[in-house]
Amino acid sequence: MKTNWSNFHQIGRNSFLAASTVYVSSDFNFLNTSLSDRRSFCSAAGDRSSFVELKSEEDFNNALSKAREGSLPSVFYFTAVWCGPCRLISPVILELSKKYPDVTTYKVDIDEGGLSNSIGKLNVAAVPTLQFFKGGVKKAELIGADVLKLRSLMEQLYK
Repeated sequence: MKTNWSNFHQIGRNSFLAASTVYVSSDFNFLNTSLSDRRSFCSAAGDRSSFVELKSEEDFNNALSKAREGSLPSVFYFTAVWCGPCRLISPVILELSKKYPDVTTYKVDIDEGGLSNSIGKLNVAAVPTLQFFKGGVKKAELIGADVLKLRSLMEQLYK
């Protein structure tokens, strides 16, 4: 399994950026966000309970169980440090996690050790991938950095 994941990882690095379409929203300017907002997205935010960075298989499995039990509307954001489109969409996800505080946003770095098996269970094949859970069911999946579609899905599912 490790070898297969490494191959996927290498393929992703070499081809994903060329295959991505990126939409940039004009109503959110990352340069005008505070430095603390930009930093807090890269780590678990202490003052926002709606955003959680998952770093272990146990944390991931617990979060997924909560989402599937229906006790918690959730968004799983699969990302990687090397992913350009992920960096473009990250500020929008941060903004939306503040706008919808009742929805827990889980950030999952696909390169984080020990998460390969868990990520494989959800068939994540590209980054960024966002999976939206509500009422215990995966309601939608968004692959790529389509800001307009992301905003639309959040509005439809969690308003």
